[in-house]
This record gives sequence, structure tokens and C-alpha cells, in this order.
Amino acid sequence: MLRADMIGDRSVLADPARLRSVRRIAQGPVPDEAFDRLAMLVRKLVDAPTCVVCLVDEEKQILAGHVGVPDPQAAAGEMPLTHSFSRHVVVAGEMLAVPDVRADPRMRDNPAIEELGAIAYVGAPITDPDGLVVGTLCAVDQEPRVWTPSEVALLSELAAVCSSEVCLRIARAAADEARRAAESAHHQLELLAEVTESLTATMDVDEAMRRLGRILTARLADWCVVLLGGPEHVSATHRDPERAADMARLPDLAARSKVDLRAMLRAVRRGGRVVRADLASRVRDPGLAEITARAGFGSSLIVPITSPVRRRVLGAVLLVNRPERSSFTAAEEATAAEIGRRAGLAVENSRLFREQRHVAEVLQRSLLTELPAIPGVELHARYLPAQDGAAVGGDWYDAFVQPDGSVVVAVGDVSGHDIEAAATMGQLRNLVRGDAYGRDEEPGGLLTTLDRTLHGLRVPAAATAVLARIRRSRSGYAVSFANAGHPPPLLLLPNGDVQVWWVPPEPLLGLPSPEPRSTSHRYVPSGSVLLLYTDGLVEDRERLLDDGVERLCTALRANAGCTGPDLCSRLLEVAPARTDDIALLQVRLD
Repeated sequence: MLRADMIGDRSVLADPARLRSVRRIAQGPVPDEAFDRLAMLVRKLVDAPTCVVCLVDEEKQILAGHVGVPDPQAAAGEMPLTHSFSRHVVVAGEMLAVPDVRADPRMRDNPAIEELGAIAYVGAPITDPDGLVVGTLCAVDQEPRVWTPSEVALLSELAAVCSSEVCLRIARAAADEARRAAESAHHQLELLAEVTESLTATMDVDEAMRRLGRILTARLADWCVVLLGGPEHVSATHRDPERAADMARLPDLAARSKVDLRAMLRAVRRGGRVVRADLASRVRDPGLAEITARAGFGSSLIVPITSPVRRRVLGAVLLVNRPERSSFTAAEEATAAEIGRRAGLAVENSRLFREQRHVAEVLQRSLLTELPAIPGVELHARYLPAQDGAAVGGDWYDAFVQPDGSVVVAVGDVSGHDIEAAATMGQLRNLVRGDAYGRDEEPGGLLTTLDRTLHGLRVPAAATAVLARIRRSRSGYAVSFANAGHPPPLLLLPNGDVQVWWVPPEPLLGLPSPEPRSTSHRYVPSGSVLLLYTDGLVEDRERLLDDGVERLCTALRANAGCTGPDLCSRLLEVAPARTDDIALLQVRLD
């Protein structure tokens, strides 16, 4: 506790710039060998029993180098500010030479007089590079003593030497701080970049939060708990692999212990900012308390996961260090806050993706045909969107029964795999149905009419398609088909052979075609399987289309005995990496 006469000195002693210099000097060992040598040199030259290189902090004086100081002060390396004569030098900013401190109004009540036998004092200021007084080079005698001018001058010169050493140490400490700050900034930037890259690589919010936990425990904390929207998502991760079983149990225990979870959320929702909190004492559930005790509950941060879109707290991350580790630094706290914001952005992206995907899936289902039930004809279809696009695309399939009992089947592909392609596909499919239904015309003629319709109605379509009509005959089926730039239909015969129905290429739908489209005819025995598909099933950018068709033929032969649904699944397995949509229509003819 400072006395009343010391209160006026506080503005000088508490100057932030001065204190920064004091603390930079005091970072090394105390006492310091170099400062000890200076103190010994002063004792020899001025013949005083006690000589000290003294650094004056706001609350104490640090004995950076000394000789003649008794224990316990010598062992502690410091004294309370109440025992300091040197603080008066710091406040005055100049040398003080006092023959008898008992007669000086500023010093006569100093406890060092009685406790240490200090009677005479002389101190010269030690300054930092900015001229601020950080301490003194001083001598103390246990008897009254008039300090001679030569002794004062000598002490002043040695204090200047000491000031030079101090300036070197401050410069070195400042350079080390700058280097550590740069390394810390680089580390934090690397951490933020890793978090961003990891979180943006998945649209699955649960996986994103698990990834976040792994990164945080590898780079920032010993263990963490991620909580989103109450108990809907709780995950825990520990740096120590031996704690994995505990961390796997923790979410279930935490979900049941709603009081503990709500404490986390309340803490961050109140201010929407990082909170330093002692949560260890608030864990009430015995099982949860046992796990957190084994994990090690030292310093902790509660970091809000904030939505940059809706400006609200979506959840929280509890970061915990074990007791033996130091507390989180201000830089780590700032980094944690930024990670919370980036995690919130990942959660919002996932939410928007799920919403858009749901809309896209509903749209796609509305555009794709519900296959009819036809006696003697079994239909199976699959549609898969491109993995690098939306959940909708321009591929389509269709099947319907004509009034005369024949069956029309079609598969087509509008260029693109996005919402616009899906919209064009819907128009094209409806035009095919509208033009073909009720007309006893060959598929080639139907596609020719479709070309004219597309041009007349200015439908911006460029599409491939296969259109086929299936009629029952006495011993099997008669199939007629037309192909507008589309991969060839495949026919799996009852004996396991596969036919590829190659025909001369014709232009895509929607492109100018000077000639009427042709129709091809095939006889199909009962028990055969006709396969229509889009190029996403066979096309590989690094191989010829023929190679993909042959791969599909091999899969057909190998799985000839499968049921309709199983055969569809097996055929999709041989598709190359999906950069395009896939539509598949399987027609089993009994």
C-alpha cells in the first residue's frame, strides 16, 4: 500500500512507455552478471558497503545487479516500492546525493532505514533510449556520509555506461518482441487460412464442425467443444488421442446436461463476443465433470459462432487449455473470435446450400416422369446430377403409352447442368409428349416435327435425344427409334449378348437440319432389356466414347441376371467421375 506522499509520484512511475522499458530490461535473469559487475565496481571506487543497479517498477524495485544487499531481499531480487530511495531519483529525473536520509523529509520514514540500516544514499539515473528514467545506479552507506563531488561524478559516468547497456538490451528485447509478433501473426494467418479452406471444402455442417474441432485442438487449445443450436450438434475433440473415448461420450452427456450448455450459450449471446469464463466449477453433471477433469480444465474461452447474414449467435466453441498451460493470449483471443465468424459463415453456407438443394430436388422431381405401370413392360429409371453442379440438370427420361397400346420411350440431354438447363429440359420433354401422343408416326418424323416446333416457338434448346416406339409382335417386340446426336441404345439379349445400336449420326435437336430425320427398326425377342442413357454414364474426357460404351456393355453382360433396380445400381457404379448429369432408362420386355 503506497503512503500519501507517494501518490503524487504515480504519474511518473506509472508512465506506460517507462514501464515498457523497465519490463523489457527485466526479462532476463535477476540478478544479472553484467549489472553485478557494475555494482562491484561502484563499491570499489566509492567504498560503500551496498551498491545496486536498481530498476523501478510501478509497485516494486528490481535489484538487477547488486552487492552487499542482505537476505531475504537479495534472494528475492526485489523490494517493495515503500523501501525504495531510488524512486525519488526516477520522479525527480536527476541525481540525488543524501548524506543522511533520516533528515530528508522525502526519505525519513522509509522502512529500509531500520530494516536494512540504510543511512546515506547517492543515486544516478539510468535512462532508456527515449531519455526516460528507468532506475538508478546507487550506493548506500550505513553511516552519515557527505558524498564528494568526485564520487558523484564517478557514479554519474558509470550510470551513463549502465544506460548504454540498458539501451542495448531494450533494443534487443524490442527486436525479439517484433520477431515473436511477426511469427505469431504468421501462425494466426496460417490457422485462419487452414480453417477457411477446411470449412469451405464441405457443405455438411456436422463434418465442418468436426473439422473445426480437429484444427483448433491441433493449433490453439488442448480440447474444445463445438455447440450449434442447442443439442442439435455437439462435438468434442481433444489433442491427446488417449482422450478420444471421453470426447466421444461427452456430446451425449452434454446434451442431457442442458444447464451446462445453456450457460455457454447465455454467456456468448449476451454480448456476442469472446468470453473468458471459469466453467469448470459450473459443470454439475457427475459424468461430465469426471470427463472434463480428466481432460484438464484450466484457462478457457467461449467463442461465439456468429452468422454474418442474420447477425445472430448460432452457437459457441468452448476452448480449454489444461491447467499446466498458460492462459490464452490477447492475440489468441482475437484469432478465436475471427474463427467463430468464419465458422458462422460456413454454417450459413451449409444452410443456404441445403435450402437451394431442396428447391432444386423438388424442381427436378417435378420435371422427371413418374413411370407408368405397363403389362409386359417393366420400366426402371435413375437420375443423378453432376457432382460439381446444382442438384438439377438438363438430362431427362420419359415413357408413356399411346392409345394404340404401343409404348413411347425417350431419353435426352439439354446442354448444361443448371437451373436453366432444367427449365429448357422441361419445355422439351413436354413438347415431345405433346407432339408424339396420339400420333401413329415413326420416331424420325416425330423428331423432325419437334425441330420445326423448337424453331417456330424460339425455344433456345440444343439437345441430344433418342426417341423409340415399342410395339408387341407375335414372337417378341418391334422397336423403331430415331437418334439425334445421342449415344447408342444398348440391348441385352436373353442369352447374355449385348447389341449396340449404332446408326449414322444426325444433328442435335434445335440445330438446323435440312433433311428429314431417319427411323431405324429392330426386332427384339422377349426377355430382352433395352437401355437408353445419357452421355454422363459413358463419357470420359480422357477416353473415346466407344470405350465408355464398351465398358457399359461389359457391365451389362456381367450383371445380366440382376433385377431391374439392382441392374441400374450396378450400371451407375461403372460411370466415370461425374462431371455431367446422368439419366438412365431401363426397359425390360417380358
